[in-house]
Order: sequence, then C-alpha cells, then structure tokens
Amino acid sequence: MPVEVGQEAPDFTLRNQDREEVTLSSFRGEKSVLLVFYPFAFSGLCTNELCQVRDELPSFEGEAVQVVGISIDSPFTLKSWAAQEGYLFPLLSDFWPHGEVAKQYGAFNEVAGMANRATFLIDKQGVVRFAEVNQPGERRDQSAWHAAMASLPA
Repeated sequence: MPVEVGQEAPDFTLRNQDREEVTLSSFRGEKSVLLVFYPFAFSGLCTNELCQVRDELPSFEGEAVQVVGISIDSPFTLKSWAAQEGYLFPLLSDFWPHGEVAKQYGAFNEVAGMANRATFLIDKQGVVRFAEVNQPGERRDQSAWHAAMASLPA
C-alpha cells in the first residue's frame, strides 16, 4: 500500500550515482524533497520523464525543493545514465536489498521486480504532501507535481 498524504515519509539511506550515501532525513528543516521513482535507467519513458525534469529543473528545484530520482538500477548504471543525459540531481540506487525503499513507499512492482512510476513530495518536516503511484508505461502528469510544490508553506 502506498504511503499516503499526511503520513511521515519512511526514512532511508541509499547511494547516489557517485556512490555517496544520501539520507532522506538529512533534508529535514532545510528542503522539501520530490521523490521520483522510475522503473529503469535508459528506458524510453523513464528517459523522457527525467529529461523533462532536467529541462525544467529550475522550476522544480531551488532553495526550497530537492529532486531525487530512485530506481533499482546499480549506482554504476545510474552514473552512466546521468552523464549521458546531463542529469544534475541525485539518482539513488535501490539495488540492494532489492527494491527495499520502493517497497516501503508502496511503489515496488513485485511481478516485474522493479519500481513503479511513483512520485512523493515530502515537506521540510518529513510529511508526505503529495503521492501518486502509476504503473509501468503510464506517463505521469508533471503539472500535478508543480501544483503540489506551489501549495507547500514557505
């Protein structure tokens, strides 16, 4: 079952594309976090969605929000993909234990062994303010993310 709006976001620590540890709670009191789960690096729809985030990054990020991508890919795969596509936001590896963070968020597809297309906006206090879980192949409407970010308290 997906994490719901109003719940405290499950904390986690994962390695990014540079194999550095990133802990969700380290953003508390500093920035809200837009968690963008996606199935696989280098796949068509995932690349299209994250390239849109890349191209519109100033409207997503800033002093108030940090975008973080999460997939079950290895950090090595994520590093190559980030370099190829010019992603300037962290891509976190939920590789091992396999999909553990996606499972905590209700975003893991047990049949396919990958993350679904799920998005969670977590405020500076660690509370989920927006949640959506889409199936693989189902494109997300990123305007909903912008609306959720606009509703965050300053």
